[in-house]
Amino acid sequence: MSTSPESKIATVKTIVSTIGSVAAAAMVARSVARDYLPPEFHDYLYFGLRSFINKLSRQLTMVIYEFDGFRENEIYNAANLYLASRVSPEIQRLKISKNASDNNINVAMEINESFTDVYNGVKFNWCLVSKKAPTREYYNHDDMNGSSSRSDQRSLELTFHRKHKTLALNEYLLFILNDVKIRKQEEKTVKLFTVDTKMVYTSHPTAWTSVNLDHPAKFETLAMDIDLKEKVMKDLDNFVQRRDYYRKVGKAWKRGYLLYGPPGTGKSSLIAAMANYLNFDIYDLELTDIRSNSELRRLLVATGNRSILVVEDIDCSMELHDRADADAIKALIRQNQRRGFHDENKVTLSGFLNFIDGLWSSCGDERIIIFTTNRKDKLDPALLRPGRMDVHVNMSYCTPCGFRLLASNYLGVTEHKHFEEIEDLIKEVEITPAEVAEQLLKDSDPDIALSGLIEFFDVKRKENEEAKAKAKAREKELEELAAKVNEEKQDIEKNEVVLDE
Repeated sequence: MSTSPESKIATVKTIVSTIGSVAAAAMVARSVARDYLPPEFHDYLYFGLRSFINKLSRQLTMVIYEFDGFRENEIYNAANLYLASRVSPEIQRLKISKNASDNNINVAMEINESFTDVYNGVKFNWCLVSKKAPTREYYNHDDMNGSSSRSDQRSLELTFHRKHKTLALNEYLLFILNDVKIRKQEEKTVKLFTVDTKMVYTSHPTAWTSVNLDHPAKFETLAMDIDLKEKVMKDLDNFVQRRDYYRKVGKAWKRGYLLYGPPGTGKSSLIAAMANYLNFDIYDLELTDIRSNSELRRLLVATGNRSILVVEDIDCSMELHDRADADAIKALIRQNQRRGFHDENKVTLSGFLNFIDGLWSSCGDERIIIFTTNRKDKLDPALLRPGRMDVHVNMSYCTPCGFRLLASNYLGVTEHKHFEEIEDLIKEVEITPAEVAEQLLKDSDPDIALSGLIEFFDVKRKENEEAKAKAKAREKELEELAAKVNEEKQDIEKNEVVLDE
C-alpha cells in the first residue's frame, strides 16, 4: 500500500506539533516547579527522572579513577597500558612519552579519546576523561622525588551493555590485569638497586636508587659444572611456579641461596645470570652502611616483589657469625648505654634473622635472598639452616668443563691441541675461572692465548705452594702459641696449688 507525499507531510507536521506541545508543557512545568516548589522537591524530581532514564538505558558505565585517595589505582594503570598496546587506526590522538631509564617509547590514549575493544564477542567502549580539580600531591613510584602535583582528576570510563556486568568484573578486567602483568615482565628492564646512605640517615621512604643492570652474564656463558648449573636453573623454575604451594603450606614465597667459594669463582656472575634468567631486579645490600634494625627493616620492606636481595661477603660485612662473644657484646652495649648511646644503633643477629625468615619476611612475594662468602666455615650455623639458606652452591675452582666453555666464549674454539694438557693441569693446580678468563683475554689467537695459559699454570703452582707454606707456617705458629699459653696456664695452676698448701 503506497502513501501519498501529502499524507507523509501531514504525519511529519503532526509529530513536530506534538513534540512542540510536549516541550512547551515541560517548560511550563519546570517554571512552576522552580517558582513554587521547595529545593528539596527539585532534587527529588531530578534524581527520580534520572533513575527512570537509567532504567530505560541498556548501557552501564564503570568509572575507574587514576588514584584511590593518595594511592595509585592498579586497575587504571593496567587498563591504560592495555589500551596502549591495542592502539587502532580509529584513535586520532595519542600521548607519546619516554623516561630516561626506559628503552622504548611509551604510547597512551590522549584525553577525551575513545576506543572500542572486543572480548569474547562483547564490545567494551573505553574513554579517557579529565576533570579539573584542586591541586593535590600524589605519591608516584616512578618519580624519584616520591610525589607529584596534579591539577586534574583523570579516569577511564568503561561502557558496555548492562547484561555483561558479571563478564566485565569477573573476566574482562582480570584478563587485562593478567595480560599487562605478563607484558610488563617480558618488557621489563632489570635494575640494580643500591642504598643511598644520605636518604637512609634522613629516614627517607625511598632510600633505594637504581641503574639498569647491563651485566651480560647468562647461564649459557657461566663457567660452572653443567650438573650444578642445571640444578640451580631447575630450582629457580620450580620456585617461581609454586606460588599456590607456598600459600597452601603457610610459608612466605621466598628462597634462600648461599654461594660460597674462593674469590674469582663466579659468584657475582651467577647472581647476574639468575637475575637475567628470571628477569628479577637486584637489591644490593651493604650491611656495614646500616646503623640499626629499624633502618634495615625500612629498607627490606621497600624492596619490590620478583626481586633478588644480595648480601655479599657476609662473613666480612658484619660480625653476625660471632655468637660466642654474645656476653662481651651485651657488656659493650651496657657500656655504651652508660655513655649515652642506644643499643638500637646496631644491626643485631636476631634482628637480621627476623627479616630473613621471621614475620617481616612475609612482606612481599617471590623474593630470593642470596648470601655470598669466601669462608663458609666462619658463618654462624643459624644463618645456614634450611628456611634461611635453602640451597648451598659451592663455587669451586675451574674445572675442565668450565675451561672448555670459557675457551668457546673467549676464543671461539671447541677443540685444540692444547686442550688435553690444560685439562690435566686444571686437575692438578687450583685456578679460578676469573684467572683463566684473564689469560684468554690477552690474545685473540687461540695458539698464543692457550700457550700463555699453560705458562701461567707454572706461576700459579708456585703461588699456591707459597700460600700453602705460609698457611702451614701460620698454623704451626698458632699451635706453638697455644702450647705456650697452655704451659703458662699449667704453671699458674701449680703455683696456686703450692700457695694453697
